[in-house]
Amino acid sequence: MKPLDLALQYMQAFFGQQPLESMASLLAEDLSFSGPWLECSTSRAYLDALRAAPPDNARYEILERYEADNSACLIYRFWKPGVETLMAQTFEVRANKIAKIRLIFDTKTF
Repeated sequence: MKPLDLALQYMQAFFGQQPLESMASLLAEDLSFSGPWLECSTSRAYLDALRAAPPDNARYEILERYEADNSACLIYRFWKPGVETLMAQTFEVRANKIAKIRLIFDTKTF
């Protein structure tokens, strides 16, 4: 599967268009996640963090998408009650699984 396809499926699971548990099949066990408020080095730790604090009432609109050989980047507008901001996420893929995710946004809007 192409990196962009994996990234888009991830977004659907993250934002509740697909069950959160469907994300597990997209992620490498040794997933590296890096964001302003969370760092994880396994898919299990990342999914546990999402289960503990799901992005309830959040939605997104993809503004730009890019793909290279083993990576993808999504730039999107993020909304949840009281918050609207731009976000960017990069996804690195290894063996048809997302192996690394980097999330970038301005934390001041929260």
